[in-house]
This record gives sequence, structure tokens and C-alpha cells, in this order.
Amino acid sequence: MAGNESAVLIAVVAGIIGVGVVAQVLSDRFQVPSVVFLIAAGILLGPEGTNLLNPEGFGTALPAIVGLSVAIIVFEGAFHLRIEQLREAPQTVFRLVTLGALIALVGTAAAVNFFLGAGWPVSFLIGSLLVATGPTVIAPILEVVPVRDRVGVALDTEGIVNDVTAAITAVVIFNIITTDASGAGALVRQFAQRLGYGLLVGIAVAAVMYYALQYVDLSPGNAPRNARLLVLAGALVAYAAANYLASESGVAAVAVAGVLLGNADVPYEEDIAAFKGDVTLVVLSFVFIMLAALLEFSVLINLGIGGLAVVAVVALVLRPLLVFVSSVGDRYTREERLFMSFVGPRGIIPASVATLFAIELRSPEVGMPGAADLLVGTVFLTILLTVVFEAGLARRIAEKLNVIPMRVIIVGGGDVGRELATRLEDRGEDVVIVEKNQDRIQGARDAGFTVHAGDGTETDVLRSAGADNAKFVIAATGDDDANLLISQLSQSKFDPKEVITRTNNPENVDAFEELGVTTISSAMATAQAMDNHIERPALANWMRGIGESGDVQEIEVTADVLVGRTVRDIGPDLPGGCLIGLVCRDGDSFVPEADFTLERGDRITFIGPKEAVREAMAWAHPEE
Repeated sequence: MAGNESAVLIAVVAGIIGVGVVAQVLSDRFQVPSVVFLIAAGILLGPEGTNLLNPEGFGTALPAIVGLSVAIIVFEGAFHLRIEQLREAPQTVFRLVTLGALIALVGTAAAVNFFLGAGWPVSFLIGSLLVATGPTVIAPILEVVPVRDRVGVALDTEGIVNDVTAAITAVVIFNIITTDASGAGALVRQFAQRLGYGLLVGIAVAAVMYYALQYVDLSPGNAPRNARLLVLAGALVAYAAANYLASESGVAAVAVAGVLLGNADVPYEEDIAAFKGDVTLVVLSFVFIMLAALLEFSVLINLGIGGLAVVAVVALVLRPLLVFVSSVGDRYTREERLFMSFVGPRGIIPASVATLFAIELRSPEVGMPGAADLLVGTVFLTILLTVVFEAGLARRIAEKLNVIPMRVIIVGGGDVGRELATRLEDRGEDVVIVEKNQDRIQGARDAGFTVHAGDGTETDVLRSAGADNAKFVIAATGDDDANLLISQLSQSKFDPKEVITRTNNPENVDAFEELGVTTISSAMATAQAMDNHIERPALANWMRGIGESGDVQEIEVTADVLVGRTVRDIGPDLPGGCLIGLVCRDGDSFVPEADFTLERGDRITFIGPKEAVREAMAWAHPEE
């Protein structure tokens, strides 16, 4: 009998992993975050659906499995969080995880107290859990919605930090409810204790892993594999050790360890990141499907209109309020603020912690089954509705608000296409490579590019790659006939701002230009580059570093910080080393004199160090 139960359990786990892979494929196909499909699968397979999946089959092991899975997910999200990226919006990020979290906590507690009639302790317990958005839901959204760095960094950081603080705050409040502890002093003391344990364990584990990766011989033949396994083991050890010292300290420990190790210069970093991503996909599938299977519709229905009102306040009132308050004075556009306001679904941490709390609240020792149902129902209803509507519609919301960076379709995944894609993606643009050669497709995907497989000379292939929304279509294949057909299709079937094509034979330049296509001749570009090295070596060497150390960017003058001002007046406002090198007015380009006054509609070119140019663009043209 035991053997039969074991076989069933193995089949269930295998089935969950299989469903998770299918969900990821559907996510890529329909540009909808995978968590939407995972939750739908969990409900369909669970007791409320076909009953093919019953979480009770895992017995008391389920909380431990969920906990270790959460550790891997949080560690992976923290590992990809780069400290230098926080400069994109440091004030907003800080406010989101402090003032914004406080607004969410107090506002949610007030809504639960008012609409559901819960006592203040239980209301604050629910409010603390619903502060968290988390990498489990934010990461899948950002995979299908390539927003600008400042938006992505803010959402990523908010999710990781608030996961930690929400889990610890919830545990502290829960302990106050179920024990004799009371008062603000107990709350602060327990919070600091758990956070402190997490920080200490996370720092210690990160230090050990860093030392092992840098200075220990991990076996030359299998060093990358051993590095991956070491980091995975380290994340699990950090979680287990901190949780042993104080419950829910493990989340803080893995977050701290992930951030520290991800920002250290460790060997095999790309191998580690790729491996962690694959493992996270598996455990994310398991956790979301299992927790969705725990949903009891009767508990959700019992909340009635009050439950829906709480979700409406959380998603439509508190979220926009905290985003707009947190981003005051920073360089976000109104549309980016709206996107961040309406894309804040709740994820794994609230669901897993609420489930654990509910078990204890229903126990004879505590005897609070009504509070358990209210807690689980409110948390799961909020997760379900925010994931379905906010995560599910995230791509469409982004497109409606026009917060997705400029989309560029590059047909041709050879050396030219990939080099151009590298430069464009480095500037935060949304690039899709269209390629039909399987070896090039695999190579481009391994390099991290978004690749659409197919023949770029076919209209349906271009359309499915996103040509309807592309600002630029670039024909970069090594075949002039193919490039000519791509250019003709792009102009006649779609409406890009510009079509740019590569010509390999100089004799074909006239034929391309007759189409009104911007034409770059490989032979002429190569000859010009060689001539620059002969006659203008300093300029040639500097131009070679564009996109690495130096940069040149052109923008249109639209902002009041530029209109009506002279180049001399603007100079002190520009970052060090950056200057206005060119101005284009009425089709004429020239080097401006110091007393030249800019007018709306002029196009100016910033020249200087890479970071200085980016800062100048953000200052002078914040809507881009």
C-alpha cells in the first residue's frame, strides 16, 4: 500500500513539473505571465476541479517543501538584483519599501476591519501579508513586458524587500495574537530579532560561498557544475539555518545572500544564473500549482461583497496611492507610474505564510477557526484576482500606456544582427531577432536575445514577431534579395517609423534607396571605417568605444528645460563630460555655437561618457 502511495506521489510531482513546462510555453506564446496558467492549472487539477491533485497527499511535508521552494525563488530574484541599477531610481525604490509598505499595511488593515468586521490584530495580520508583491509574480511579468530599467528595478526591488519585511512582520503579529506578548515594544523587538538573524546568516553564507568560488579548487573539469551546486546548497542552508534560529528569518537570509553574491565578482556567474533560473522555473511551477489547489471556493464566497471591496481597495486605491507618493520628484513618466500602479499582484509569500498560520489558528490550542478562514480567504482572493487581472493583462496595460521601450525587429541573426541587437538592448530597447537558421537561433538565444524563429521574408512571420508595433524594421541578412523583399513587406504591410536595410553589394544601393529605405552598404561602411583610422585615428578609436565607455545619443527638443535656452546656459546642467555636439534644424545639421538658442522640434546630439549621456537624456527627455 505504501509503495502504491509513493508511486502516486511521484506521478503527481512529475505531472506538476510537466504542467509547469507547458505553462511556460503558453506564456511565451501568448505573452501572458506563466503564473496565470499555473494558478488556472492548480484550480483545475485540485479538489475544486477534477480532484486529480490533492495537497493532503503530501501530508506534513508540504509546508517544508513550499518553504524550500520559496527560498530558491527569492534567492534567484535577489541574485539578479544589481546594486548599480538602483541608481536608476534610488529615491523611489527607498520610498516603495518604507513609506509605500506602510501605506499598504495600514490601508489594507483598515479596509479589512471596515469591510469584513475583523478585529484590529487580525486585520493587521492580513495587511502585513498583503504588503508583499514578490519576485514570484513580478519576474514572470517582466519576462513578457520589457519595461525600462527604472521601472523594472523599482518593481524587482520592491518585491524582494517587501517579501522579506512582510513575512517577518506577519510572523511577529501572529505571535502577538497567539501568545501573551503585546505592545509596540514586543513588535519592534521581535521584528529586529528575526531580521537580524536573517542578515547575519545571509552575510555568513554569502561569505563562505564567495570564498569557495574564488579560492577553492572546485575541480577544473567540473568547476561550473560544482559552482552551480554549491550556490544552490548555500541558498538552502541559509534558509534552513536562519529559520532554525527564528521562524521566517530564512526569507531574509536568502535575500541577503542572493544580493551579496550576485553583486560580487564570482566565477561562473552566467552558469550559476542560468542554472538557478531553470531550477526556479520548476519550483515556481510546483508552488503555484500546489497553493492554487488549496483554494476553497466556499471560503472565498463567504467573504461576500466585503472581500471584493477589500481587493478593490488594495489594487485600485492603495496601490496607485503608494506608487504616486513614492515616485514624487523622480523621473518616471505619468504612464510609467500608472503601469506600476496597476501591476502589483500578490504572490507566494502571502499564500504560503497564510496557509501555515491557518493550520495553527484552527488547532485546539489556539481555537480561532473563524480568523483562519478570514485570513486564508482574504489573502487567496487577493492573490487570485490580482494575478488574473493584473498579471494576465500586464502586457496589454503596458501597450495601452506605451511604456514598453522602442520595439526593433532585426531580421538576420548573424554577426551584424547580433552586434546591433547588443547595442540596442544595452540602451534598454525592446529587440526581437527574426532568424530561420537553427544554429543561429540557438546561438542567439544562448546569448540572451529574444529570437522569433521563421523566415523574415514572410508577412506572417514578421507580424508574429511584432512588426505591427515596431518603430524600426532592420533587414540585416547577408542576402540582398532577401533584404529587398523584407524592406518592401515592411513598408507595404506595416507602418514602422523607419526601415533600415543592409546591402552587401554596392551596386544594389540605388535600388534600395528608390524604395525610400535607409540603406547601409557593408562595403562603404567598412571603407569609411578604414579611412577614419587612417585620417582620423583619435575619432575612430573613440567611436569604437560607443556603447561601452562612450556614447552618442540624439533626442528631439520637447522639454521646457531645453526650449528657449542657449547651449551656454544648458552646459552647467549637463553631467560631467557630456556636451551638445550637434543640432539639427529643418534638415540641416551643424555644430552649435555657445549662444545658439534651442527651439522646440530641434534635434540635439549628446556626446560623452556612456553614463553621463544616459543621465543627460533622462534629464532632457524624461518621457523617453
